[in-house]
Amino acid sequence: MTYGREHLHQRACEPSELLIRGAHALDPRTGLDEPLDILIVGGALAELGPPGSLPAPPDGDVLEAEGRHAFPGFVDPHVHLRSPGQEYKEDLESGTAAAAAGGFCALIAMPNTEPVLDNAAILRSLIDSARRQARVPVGFLAGITRGLQGAELTEMAELRDAGALGFTDDGMPVVSAGMLRRALQYQRLAGGVVALHEEDPALSGDGVMHEGAVSARLGLTGIPSLSESTFVARDAALARYEDARVHFQHLSCQESVHALEQAKQAGVRVSAEACPHHLTLTDDAVRTLDSRFKMNPPLRTEADRRALVEALRSGTIDCIATDHAPHASHEKEVPFEQAPMGTTGLETAFAALYTELVLKGELELGTLVERMSAGAALYGLPTPRIATGEPANLCLIDLRARHQVGAGGYASRSANCCFEGRTLHGRVVLTLAAGAIAFRAPSPEWPAASPPSPGPRSASTGALTVPPATPSVPPGALTAR
Repeated sequence: MTYGREHLHQRACEPSELLIRGAHALDPRTGLDEPLDILIVGGALAELGPPGSLPAPPDGDVLEAEGRHAFPGFVDPHVHLRSPGQEYKEDLESGTAAAAAGGFCALIAMPNTEPVLDNAAILRSLIDSARRQARVPVGFLAGITRGLQGAELTEMAELRDAGALGFTDDGMPVVSAGMLRRALQYQRLAGGVVALHEEDPALSGDGVMHEGAVSARLGLTGIPSLSESTFVARDAALARYEDARVHFQHLSCQESVHALEQAKQAGVRVSAEACPHHLTLTDDAVRTLDSRFKMNPPLRTEADRRALVEALRSGTIDCIATDHAPHASHEKEVPFEQAPMGTTGLETAFAALYTELVLKGELELGTLVERMSAGAALYGLPTPRIATGEPANLCLIDLRARHQVGAGGYASRSANCCFEGRTLHGRVVLTLAAGAIAFRAPSPEWPAASPPSPGPRSASTGALTVPPATPSVPPGALTAR
């Protein structure tokens, strides 16, 4: 099912009048791969032409973009904007500012807020807030179960009517197969996608990292990959039985990839996403005991990472999602076992993947660009394209530029980024979202608009020195994201 852009919400913005001159346009969906002038009039792509061939709009700007690349804007189908209830970590304004700084033109936010987004009144209030605060369009998923507790279904039809794109208990698995089956039956009537955080709590227990050689060496309780892959296989079987539409969130291991492949080959209506951290890092990073490397699902082995990259390349994994999960510094700067799960990722996703996968020959640039916007179609939303008549949803990136992550602060309110301190290639120069400028970086050619104030960040860009500890941690605390 296809939905219109009315299912995405943002504050009112002035449509752009802009000529981007001489950028190398790359859009795998339209077959573009050449330098072009891109004329934007009234927030739409009015004309494409050879470099130097198009006139500037009468009352608009000109951006000299030779040597830079223009891509369709990225779409993130999995972010935590922490609103309502945890705005000290992130809010709609700061989270969408971080997205714009990373080249994203649309986001889909998760419902594990305070209170949980599990009823129509909360959803309508959140949509109203997005229409006042969001710098890029935002859509919302509602809970599958009330309070994400797995015991009682939400009013799915009412939530769909109020604007929910789909349903998820993200951060928590739907443990009961019977409960999930009922949800899939209702979903067939209500519409929307059911997105699943796949984890068997009986297997993951109080684990804090991947179960393997590194966890054994560190003496930390591990989370076996089996805790994820068994639920992927189970829920694919349920989706097949009910002929339901299911999306698997943040896959992390090769066993899950195999289960996904088998389901797709059998014609099951499933899709999946992978995150930059799982595609580029392994559990070796946890040796530092830096809590920025603590996430759920955890970083796993090199074999798992390679399986994810291959699945992304082949299309078995459909899209990239950041699982942007901001936390305050005082929450993360504690012993590893006590820290909450999660890393930020909106501002670094493209640069990290371009640096670690494209430049190292593991992934084609065109594949990366396509997968970073593919999440839109999975939720029935229009996919950004560089084509005349389309709304201006694009990003301009200088692939030659290098920057150190965190050196200038973040647009996000949180600084718990697992790529902190790394030097990455690829700097976003401009982001256009829904026809308006959402972000522009300082440059000699075009002075920047006043940027948002940088969020707080750690005093050091290196790994935190965290003493080992074995405190008692309440059940469930380690899965908070």
